[in-house]
Parts: sequence; structure tokens; C-alpha cells
Amino acid sequence: MKLDVLVNDLRCNEVFGTVRAIVYTIEFQNRGLPNAYILLFLDSKDKNFAGDDINNIISAEIPNQQTYPKYYNTVCDFMIHGPCGIVRPNSPCMSNGRCSKSFPKKFVDVTSVGEDGYPIYRRRDNGRTITKAGVELDNRYVVQHNRYPLLKYGAHINVEWCNQSQSIKYLFKYVNKGNDRVTTSFYQSATDKQSGTTIDEVKMYYDCRYVSPFEAAWRILGFEIQYRCPPVELLNFHLPNEQSIYFDEDAPIVVIVERHTVKHSMFLTWLEAYKKYLEAKQLTYAEMPTKFFWKQATREFVPRQRGFSISRVFYVPPGSGEMYYLRCLLNVIRVSTCYEDLRTINGVLYDNYRDACYALGLLEDDKEYIDGIVEASQWATAGELRNLFTTLLSSNCLSRSEVVWDKCWTYMSDDILYKQRNILNFQGYP
Repeated sequence: MKLDVLVNDLRCNEVFGTVRAIVYTIEFQNRGLPNAYILLFLDSKDKNFAGDDINNIISAEIPNQQTYPKYYNTVCDFMIHGPCGIVRPNSPCMSNGRCSKSFPKKFVDVTSVGEDGYPIYRRRDNGRTITKAGVELDNRYVVQHNRYPLLKYGAHINVEWCNQSQSIKYLFKYVNKGNDRVTTSFYQSATDKQSGTTIDEVKMYYDCRYVSPFEAAWRILGFEIQYRCPPVELLNFHLPNEQSIYFDEDAPIVVIVERHTVKHSMFLTWLEAYKKYLEAKQLTYAEMPTKFFWKQATREFVPRQRGFSISRVFYVPPGSGEMYYLRCLLNVIRVSTCYEDLRTINGVLYDNYRDACYALGLLEDDKEYIDGIVEASQWATAGELRNLFTTLLSSNCLSRSEVVWDKCWTYMSDDILYKQRNILNFQGYP
């Protein structure tokens, strides 16, 4: 109930500003209650924060006990990390003699944004302390938070400011990482070893999904595990007569071929919508869900009566040939009633989608490969991007590899600071 009210609070009451989109996922820990990880996307007028703007929303300091006693007690109960470190080396957060959460933080007089794009919150050395487990803790141990939801909901609500692509990509990977997993192995008893029975270690290895009691209760009660607003519509597309068909393996081939849904894929229905609706001629394929609703029952696009949806065209790697070039055209072509219209540029019908892309200037200077790496950087790791670039080099498909490198090297070196820090730690440097 708290989660539902909190999401409604963030959307309707605009606690942090006008919310354009919201995503959350539920994580279940082995020895704790469910945690909600919530991502808010604010309107452009509310997301360009400076240091003082961040201070008005996020606090990382202990409040005045005399002036705000309830606020002080709530921070003491929910938003103080530790104690850990030398005073408690056996704390759960300790790893190799250090706090894995990087506490205590440093004293800082002014909120600023670091070189890596992450904010450094204000933590003044003002002498305020909180006693926890017999240890006095100052502002260096305060978890950043917002006063309003903390007081209203009386729970641990960590608030972070994020306005750069690296952290956004990390957060999306985190909220979509999937279910908890557990590796289980079964061992034979000592009596079997004495009998000389051969042990097959491969058969004794099982990769299983772990369901905790908390997750089991959550799912039995029918609560949402993931939430998105506005909804995202996945748009598929295909080459002529190459649409995907789903059928029962026991179904007769005649029934499969004559099924009416075979000729009514989402992509073909989009082409038909241009003939029926004038408003559709002003939209690209990716823009259709903003004004039209995909009606699954009748397999057609119909004008929306209320609300809207955002869309995502299925990703296709650059090596997919005509499928990739078709996807490039779908992002720019607006008026199309058939496949030939997609290949017609300025009145000229081209033989294939690649030539049409060249005519529109979409493939100049290896632009299709640059766009492919940039788009893949939204979900792929830096190591995977390097492998993709190496594959492109080895296949001799890049006409000017130095141009592609200059445009994309920042994405492929996204993890260099992390790897450098690991190497220094391995060599014994602090």
C-alpha cells in the first residue's frame, strides 16, 4: 500500500517536479523485505539542477534536533549507515577491511557534480551527531534522502540525483536484471565412492531460480513485480512475406496457411492504416502508438480515445543486411502504403533498402555502423561494444574506421576508470 501511494504521490503531487515517465522493479533479498527501485524521468524544465537546487531536494545531513525533533528521530531510525569500519569490523557492509558502500563520506561544504558526472552531496562538519549502537556518527554516515517522503512514509527511502548516460544505463540494467538465481549441486555419498561408481559432475550441476518466502507471498497476492508508465509498445517489422508465424506443432499446415492473422501482422497493419486515417500520414512507424492503439483482438491500429504510449522498434544489428536498412528507413519515412513506398526516395524507386538509405544520406561516412554502436551503448557494456567494433574491423565493412573510432571511442571506454581502479587495488594501492 505504501508503494502504490508513493508512486501516486510522485506522479500527481509532483514531489520532485513534473514526472514524464516512471519505472520501478521489486528486488527480494534473502534475509530482508522487498525493496523497490524507482526511476523517475522529469520534465526538461525540472531536471537541469545546480548545486543549490539539489540541496532543496536531497539532504545528506543530520537535521537540528531542537527545531525538527520528528525529522531528527526519523533520520536516526532509517537513514544512518553503520556503524562500521574500525569500530565494528564485522559489520555486513565490510569487505576486505573497508565499507563496500564507501562510508564514511567526506565532509563537503557545497554540493557539486564530480568529474564522472555523479553528484557530491553537501555534508558540513557542523558538530551534529547521532548515537547508534553506542557509537557517535556524524554527517558522513547519513544516507541521502528527501524530507517529505521520509516523514510521510516512515521507511528507508534513498534518493539519488542522476543526469548522465552512464548511471542511467547502469540503473536500467539493474531494474531489468531478472530473477534471483541459485546454483545447486548434488553429491554422492561415501558408500558410492567405495563401490567405484563414476561421478558425472555435469549431471550434478543445476542452475535454478531461487524464490524466497517474501517473493512467494508477493506473487501469491498478485502484486506487481515491475511497473512502467507510460506503457512501452514493442513494434516488430519484417521483409515481404517473412513475418513470424506462431502455431501449434500439431496443427495441420492447411489451417496454419489459411489463418487470417498471417496476413495481418503489426507492420502490415501499419501500412494499411495510412490508407484509412489522414492523421497516420503525419507519423513514422515509431510514432504510431502516440496517436493510435494496437488492438490485438482485431489486429489493427485504431485512433486513441485517451492516453498515449511510447514505442520501441525491435533492435537489429548492422550485419543483418536489408533488415537493418529497412529499420533505418522506418525512423524517417512517414507516408508509406506498401514496401515499394519505403524504397521510393524523391520519386525514384530503388532496388533495395540499402540504396534508399544512401539516397537519404543515412549511410554516409559509415553512419549506419556509428548509429549501431551508439544505439547498442544504451544496453550493452563497454566490453561488448569493443567486441562489436573488432568484428566490424575484421569483416572489412568499415570504409573509414578512424571516423567510426573518433565518434564512438567514449562509449567503448566507458569502463576504463573501473578497470584501472581494480588494477590498482590488486597491486595494493589505496
